[in-house]
Amino acid sequence: MSRKVRAVLFDLDGTLIDSAPDLAGAANALRAEHGLAAMPYEQLRPMVGAGARGMVGVAFGVAPGEPRFEGLRDAFLARYEQGMLDRTCLFDGMHGLLGALESAGLGWGIVTNKATRFAVPVAEGLGLSPRAGALICGDTTPHAKPHPEPLWEAARRLGHAPADCVYVGDDLRDVQAGRAAGMATLVAAWGYLGAGDSIDTWGADAIINRPEALLNWLKLA
Repeated sequence: MSRKVRAVLFDLDGTLIDSAPDLAGAANALRAEHGLAAMPYEQLRPMVGAGARGMVGVAFGVAPGEPRFEGLRDAFLARYEQGMLDRTCLFDGMHGLLGALESAGLGWGIVTNKATRFAVPVAEGLGLSPRAGALICGDTTPHAKPHPEPLWEAARRLGHAPADCVYVGDDLRDVQAGRAAGMATLVAAWGYLGAGDSIDTWGADAIINRPEALLNWLKLA
């Protein structure tokens, strides 16, 4: 690390929290309503980072712009909203990591493409809201990731320059947004990672395999 980091920004799903069980459950519940068999969790998990678009795509083979997409998306989101804290939890090691950042005097926040309708209740339910210095959702600013504006807004709310922040995420869009915002970027290799190119090709500053490894990268451990 060649810069002084004063704040750490995290993606939410697949980075801070493991929401895949509830999102996959909503997808399979909707499949059941359509008379389809449940899909294996292993097939659904990688697409969680792509939100409703990804989940409807993998569960029904329907893409945005196709006639069935909007109805399936809205039905999927309604089912997810009914149980979005049933099994969702922080990833192992994340409680300790956040505590270590706070003890070191580093601010931290959340930047997610998840809509406020879902992100705020989840963050509150998991006890993240009182601690996070910023919670930027997919509809907080006019643009969502990979546009840098959500990350700039988080930096503003934390009172730091973008260059003094690092962004940690598990999707290519996270790296693209972080680089465009002028932040160091780290890939959370424990996350969902999508179904595209290898994370080694994303152009991040580093790949970390577990939450505690961030402390080593920050030279706090």
